Amino acid sequence: MGEQHFYIKNMVCSHCAEVLEEKLLKADFDIRKIELGELTLEQPLSNAEYGRLMDVVRNNGFELINDQGSRIVEQVKQLIIKLIRTDQELKGNLSDYLAGKINKDYQYLSRLFSNVEGKSIERYYILQKIERAKELIVYGEQNLTEIAYELGYSSQQHFSRQFKKETGLSPSHFKEIKENKRISIDKL
Repeated sequence: MGEQHFYIKNMVCSHCAEVLEEKLLKADFDIRKIELGELTLEQPLSNAEYGRLMDVVRNNGFELINDQGSRIVEQVKQLIIKLIRTDQELKGNLSDYLAGKINKDYQYLSRLFSNVEGKSIERYYILQKIERAKELIVYGEQNLTEIAYELGYSSQQHFSRQFKKETGLSPSHFKEIKENKRISIDKL
């Protein structure tokens, strides 16, 4: 058996690492190394031990980020991108859709996504919609009302307000200048 490595969110100073190390040692974890944002244990953990580790970390104001969490975040991103870029229509709200597709509680998904990405799921969703809108505007095949409808906005006015808030330009002004204002979706 070998060591097991974890990444920890919210560790902002060496004091954080010292506090967490003290709490983990009290909870009988065999620590090989602990430093800002990282923890290495001597041995891999059982499921029960992993649960205990999560509790100790969370109870001290930190958050474990593991490979499973990264996979879930990637799954959320892919579902959002697919939702926006296909003819698939969102029935109900985004939180129910994602929780149902991933089979996890939305609160958990939301917390995990924010910790890993530094922005909320909703913010990511809006940014993806705006990037898709830019693309559709540049293609010039649809008018603004059709684009708003395709992206699930309740009205062209709502779409225009959100577009301007995110880009600093109204959709019609953006259409006029036809500059390539797009951001690669993997950079959002």
